[in-house]
Amino acid sequence: MNISITGRNIELTDGLKAAVEEKLSKLDKYFVKDTEVHVTMSVEKERQKVEVTVPMKGHVIRAEQVSNDMYVSIDLAEEIIERQLKKYRNKLVTKKQTAAFFNDNFSDVDGDDSEDEIKIIKTKRFGIKPMYPEDACIQMELLGHDFFVFMNAETDEVNVVYKRNGNTYGLIEPEF
Repeated sequence: MNISITGRNIELTDGLKAAVEEKLSKLDKYFVKDTEVHVTMSVEKERQKVEVTVPMKGHVIRAEQVSNDMYVSIDLAEEIIERQLKKYRNKLVTKKQTAAFFNDNFSDVDGDDSEDEIKIIKTKRFGIKPMYPEDACIQMELLGHDFFVFMNAETDEVNVVYKRNGNTYGLIEPEF
């Protein structure tokens, strides 16, 4: 794995870099050699945040952890990435998809992860009417949801608005 570490509002010491490389080296067994892993470490007041992103074809495996100790955040982020990889492995094996980004031994790893299996228990259907993103945010708030799917009146494409931390909103637009 190729690990790139960046810091925001923090001096990246050799100890922090070594801790990240040591923890993430546990994931080497899952990936091919040239897999890119991006780690961003930041500090805001008492919050020590670690973000780990592994971009892959069609998917992104990502973990973000905040604590009052950077080393704890690193440990927690590594655990989340490993858990996500196990879920993703089950999906690949179930669908018999190719896994070019993963080590050949990855799909052979034993483990009973039946509790991690994705089960869709409800399907909703609804009409989508054109509206502006601001109107979609208002509708989302009225419904009490965390996201809202709508047809963007400006682009005639299906978009999603969602709540973000700090009482802000995000807009997801398709990219073809």
